[in-house]
Parts: sequence; C-alpha cells; structure tokens
Amino acid sequence: LELGFILTLGGMTFWFRDVGNEATLGGHHTKQVKKGLEIGFLLFVVSEVFAFLSIFWAFFHSSLTPAIEIGGVWPPQGITPLNPFAIPLLNTILLVSSGAFVTYGHHALINGNRKDTLRGLELTVLFAVLFTFLQYLEYANSTFSISDSVFGSAFFCSTGLHGIHVIVGTIFIVVQLVR
Repeated sequence: LELGFILTLGGMTFWFRDVGNEATLGGHHTKQVKKGLEIGFLLFVVSEVFAFLSIFWAFFHSSLTPAIEIGGVWPPQGITPLNPFAIPLLNTILLVSSGAFVTYGHHALINGNRKDTLRGLELTVLFAVLFTFLQYLEYANSTFSISDSVFGSAFFCSTGLHGIHVIVGTIFIVVQLVR
C-alpha cells in the first residue's frame, strides 16, 4: 500500500511538472502535445465511465434481484443502512456547492478576474476537504463493513471510488492554486 501511494504521488508530481514545463513555450502547448492531452483525457474519461458503470451494475444487479444467500431481501438481513438524510445528504449538498464554486472560479478565470478565480477554487477545496472528512466519519460510524455481504461491498466500493476521485480532484485544484 505504501509503495503504491509513493509511486502514485511521484507520478502525479512528475506529470504536473512536465505539463507545466511544456506549457511555458509562450504559454501554450505545441499541437502535438495538445493532441496527446486530448486523446489521453478522452481515454481517461472512457475508463472512468466503465469503472463506475461496473460498480453501479454490481449494485443494481444485487439489489434488484437479491440472492437467496442474503435472505432474498435488500438490504440483506442484519444490515442497517445509513440514514440517507443525514451525512449522505450533507455530502451531496457539499459536492453540488463545490461544483458551483469551481464553475464560478472557472468563469472568473475566463473573464480575467484573478481574485474571484482564487476565491472560487479555495471554496471548492474547502468543501472537498469537508466532504472527505464527513465521508471518513460515515465510514467510522457505519454498522457494517466491506465484508458484510454484497451490500457492504457495493457501498464501500462505490463511495470509496467516488471519495478517491474527490481527493485526487482536490489535489489537482490545490496544485493549480499554488501555481
């Protein structure tokens, strides 16, 4: 786990450095670099769509046709799901607000307003950190684990994958704030 974290962090660091260095040519990338970034981004989006699709498929398959091994009911017997109107609702509000703030910052950037760009990105990072903390609390106070039937697996895989995306996105935005 530690080696994977170190390699991922190193890869991100070198990638940010290379993209930043390549962009210093008059402030623009070459056509070849732009084409490579576009293709890379497209492949990234396709892979992300399939990753989330597979997790949603597992959830819907298991919840709409519960197996006899889990009692034929969803959620399985003995599992108490989280109240969707508690932390999950607050996290949804935080993420929607965070999206609004990053959009605000993006529009401010397009209009050349540096102060509002920074404000929008700072609020986005704040809300993303709050989301991550609340997701940690949700995991810590959960009455089930990833090993508690397909419900636990589907819950922790889907929310974990989403949480990792929020963390990585937060890192990307922090790097942009520092630049």
